[in-house]
Amino acid sequence: MSDLAALENETLAAIGAASDEAALESVRVGALGKKGAISALLATLGKLPPDERKAHGAAINALKDQVTEALAARRGILKKAALEAQLKREMVDVTLPVRLPAVETGRIHPLSQAMDEIITIFADMGFSVAEGPDIESDDYNFTKLNFPPGHPARDMHDTFFLEPDAHGERKVLRTHTSPVQVRTMLSQKPPIRIICPGRTYRTDFDQTHTPMFHQVEGLVVDESATLANLKWVLEEFCKAFFEVPRVGMRFRPSFFPFTSPSMEVDIQCRRSGGEIRFGEGDDWLEILGCGMVHPNVLTNCGIDPEVYQGFAWGMGADRVAMLKYGLPDLRDFFDADLRWINHYGFKPLEVPTLAGGLSG
Repeated sequence: MSDLAALENETLAAIGAASDEAALESVRVGALGKKGAISALLATLGKLPPDERKAHGAAINALKDQVTEALAARRGILKKAALEAQLKREMVDVTLPVRLPAVETGRIHPLSQAMDEIITIFADMGFSVAEGPDIESDDYNFTKLNFPPGHPARDMHDTFFLEPDAHGERKVLRTHTSPVQVRTMLSQKPPIRIICPGRTYRTDFDQTHTPMFHQVEGLVVDESATLANLKWVLEEFCKAFFEVPRVGMRFRPSFFPFTSPSMEVDIQCRRSGGEIRFGEGDDWLEILGCGMVHPNVLTNCGIDPEVYQGFAWGMGADRVAMLKYGLPDLRDFFDADLRWINHYGFKPLEVPTLAGGLSG
């Protein structure tokens, strides 16, 4: 019987030391399995005399029942501990704010939104988009646009010049997207109806100017383009972009080497409490320059000015975005401040359409 007591102590100690259900199952098999220690003792009862068999059988069965109860109790403890660990691991703090899906956390930069809106409006008018390189030749950036060498108008553009190449030519960072108009007129025959969005560069930096900014220029060349057509295009654009039913416009004489006559355009607005509202009020705000394409530009691009004429305009996309969205400082556009983007940015699925609304 001393062996039975030793087996009892050993088995119960192993049950108490089992750290998980797998270890506990190993103890059960070692004690109560077909080849287990307690099962082996039960198998020897048949060889004992009848009087001993009864006493030994009762003791072994009592041990078996005790081990079975201990196994069940330990299994319950282990299951409870496993459940508590799982709950702790998967615990969710319901007092925390819900995490937004990725489509809600990203933001479209206001400038990207403004460019999309501008392109959408002009596309509805039948304009296609033309693009060109940021680094341009002096010929395309100035000469073919009626800027003669040494002309003082070249100084108005505060140009970034690159180092001379092997041929002594100094390329420039384009000061406007007008070279795209030149490239288009050299490669396509009229009629032409394009807009030229893109980055431009000038050595200027303050609250309303940056060394790199964005322009959208437009060009129409055909046999019957007139100032009346130009005025209609710009009026329709301003009404659509600023989302007002009507807009007052004022065309003032100006000078640009590549247009004649040349004009600057002001739109009617009301300034109140740091806010600008368009289509109302008694104030005026300049937004763009325009004019009829100079005959010299048409000639330089291989287009007969006796047959064709055209009109063109150019606006700063950054500037009109500031006006529409109420952004106080142009330099904020380029600071990459996530807080600013989250405040002024647009949701990724707010795609501008004329039917559904440009800016959501």
